[in-house]
Amino acid sequence: MSSTKKKDYYEILGVPRNATKEQIKEAYRKLALQYHPDRNKSPDAEEKFKEISEAYAVLSDDEKRAQYDHFGHAGIDGRYTAEDIFRGADFETIFRDLGFGFDFNDLFSRFFGGRRVYEEARGRDISMTLTITLEEAASGVTKEIQVPRTERCKACNGSGARRGTTPTVCSRCQGRGEVQYVRRMGFTQIITATTCDVCGGRGFIIENPCPECRGTGLVEVYRKIKVNVPAGVDEGFTLRLRGEGDLHPQTKKPGDLFLSISIAPHKYFKREGDDLLFETQISFPQAALGTEIAVPTLEGHTWLKIPPGTQSGTVFRLKGKGMPRLNRYGRGDLLVKVNIKVPTKLSERQKALLREFEKELE
Repeated sequence: MSSTKKKDYYEILGVPRNATKEQIKEAYRKLALQYHPDRNKSPDAEEKFKEISEAYAVLSDDEKRAQYDHFGHAGIDGRYTAEDIFRGADFETIFRDLGFGFDFNDLFSRFFGGRRVYEEARGRDISMTLTITLEEAASGVTKEIQVPRTERCKACNGSGARRGTTPTVCSRCQGRGEVQYVRRMGFTQIITATTCDVCGGRGFIIENPCPECRGTGLVEVYRKIKVNVPAGVDEGFTLRLRGEGDLHPQTKKPGDLFLSISIAPHKYFKREGDDLLFETQISFPQAALGTEIAVPTLEGHTWLKIPPGTQSGTVFRLKGKGMPRLNRYGRGDLLVKVNIKVPTKLSERQKALLREFEKELE
């Protein structure tokens, strides 16, 4: 998708963030009727149609909507390909009801300049987990990781044939990788195609395999990759690194690397969305008389004033001391929960003082 700053999907469709699926569908239906390029010939109609269609595709899908609500546009662009964003949305019913023709390839080409939806086969995608600290999640971090994957064999340059030799064209399929069978049923001719059983679909035969890759053209390696983790990521956020997966054995096109973020437990804080929770204990006299305590933050310590008469379990909110909001302005808050520590061992004098104090309260 475009790297320029995008508008909010809910604002594009003109619906509230708690809108139902039916409200989202009805809003898109009205806007599609207004801006569909077959109906509206104004210069900005097609761009508007692209915006509302992308917004509808995301918000009408439960999984994509949840990603967007939690992570913003980064949760969509980092997790789904362009075609994945649009695939699955019910454009067909809407367009049919509005009297427009529908073809997914045609719709997709409006967004990406005629690019084919079904591209040449890619290699296997790789999924890994990257564990970072809460501080790194707050500030953003660049990490160097090692990824086990298949790459083109350097010894044979991916041909699979021993150096100095070349593969030969498969005589069975003549290099096509598939074999066609023709059957006649009356005046009808039926053509079926199957993967060539001699070359396995490669279109060539390797008579002298490369000893390094054993004729596959691929070798398994560990590659070092630098990963930029944006500030504000949460547990489970997935980064998609295009082209960092395995190579396809035939097309030599790479898959992608999906990196799931895990955040290590913190000594002081528990994360609640963009807020951080810190629990501490104070004594009964401090709670009754009031005090000032030091509270840890991600940037160091700050002081928190405890007013007299504070009850156990009271939560104080320090504005802007939480996590940065991913791809948005501002930060969450630091919630400080104060619990009163009750002593378990008292001297006789302390007991007497407490009994005297209790009488004063009567």
